[in-house]
Amino acid sequence: MQSHSSIKKYDPPSSVHSVGWTKARVLQITGKSLPVFHLICGGTLKVVNVEYEAYGKISGDNVILVMHALSGDAHAAGWDCMTEENGRSWRKKKPGWWDALIGPGKALDTNRFCVICPNVLGGCYGTTGPSDMNPETKKPYGLQFPMITVRDWVNMEKALLERLNIHHLYAVCGGSLGGQQALAWAMAYPDWVGKCMILASGPKLPVQGVGFNAVARHAIMNDPCFCKGDYYGRPKQPDTGLTVARMLGHITYLSGRGMDQKFGRSHRHLTDKIGFESEFEIENYLDYQGRNFVERFDANSYLYITSAMDYFDAAENWGQGDLVRACTLIKAEMLVVAFSSDWLYPPDYCREFVNALLNNNMPVTYVELESESGHDAFLVDTEPVGRILKAFLLTPSRRRQLRRPMITERMLANGKKS
Repeated sequence: MQSHSSIKKYDPPSSVHSVGWTKARVLQITGKSLPVFHLICGGTLKVVNVEYEAYGKISGDNVILVMHALSGDAHAAGWDCMTEENGRSWRKKKPGWWDALIGPGKALDTNRFCVICPNVLGGCYGTTGPSDMNPETKKPYGLQFPMITVRDWVNMEKALLERLNIHHLYAVCGGSLGGQQALAWAMAYPDWVGKCMILASGPKLPVQGVGFNAVARHAIMNDPCFCKGDYYGRPKQPDTGLTVARMLGHITYLSGRGMDQKFGRSHRHLTDKIGFESEFEIENYLDYQGRNFVERFDANSYLYITSAMDYFDAAENWGQGDLVRACTLIKAEMLVVAFSSDWLYPPDYCREFVNALLNNNMPVTYVELESESGHDAFLVDTEPVGRILKAFLLTPSRRRQLRRPMITERMLANGKKS
């Protein structure tokens, strides 16, 4: 397997399979038709700007809404032409996070579909978040930013689409945190969604994942430079805490066997010296991931986003604690993709969700991919994932319209039915 320093080949902007150079758009959804954005937990925001990117042209019912994972953003495909202007020079190194799947002729074919990807509320990539100016105090929100939920993200995305004169989605799609949003879309606005594609995700984050997020937040909030979230403009930022949070999180995105294969017990330096410096290759890798993360992410955003992820519970939100009851709201054709080595959303957990759908005779396709890539497989194993998404997207929707239950199949890494 490749190390983090390996050079990966990407479609250049001039490629016929690339969406080319992209430029994020920012739209304020609050205004005359929406004077104040009301949040599920009771807070309000007078100003909500949403950064998003769009690829392909709208033509009838062809819009696919893609939602990013925790550390992702609206830049899902192509090459950002605004890296200097928006201070995101780190984007020069590679295209959007799902470029392998979005573009002409790819799984999410922009010759056929219009793909829209927004950044979440509370983030730090253009959509209103804790690092933005509070209109009441004229200072960055910090921890004065109201608490947010996954349902708030979906409501924000719906308001964005309505501003764009879009009132139905051919499909919603997301992995991990994005998968939570995709499911929330299918339950909160069932008449909007034709197909729903959920990867490495489910109706709630298992307790182990909640525990990891709690430790990550603890590391950030106990950094001496955190200053109760009021660190903006100060000489030092809570970089140490955010680095530790990212290192911990990245361990959960990988798998044990994958780390063995990728790093083994290799040392950086072949010496007899034993100490506490980063000598093992896995230590070097985690240091690298942590250092790079603090250059592009905001510590407060990490707190808000992981909290929203932890509190998401589809059964509680829509079924009074009963997942089968919550699933009765869904009208979309469902695709659930699990990965064998994912220990944040393990296959057994995903199958429980699929069974809840089947108990309602819901049209659902379940796919379980053999992979050593762990939770990150939906981002890394793009070839088999792409085949699955493409097949599901192009399957005629007649079954959904007739409300005929589909037979669930278990599929392996080659993308063929077992």
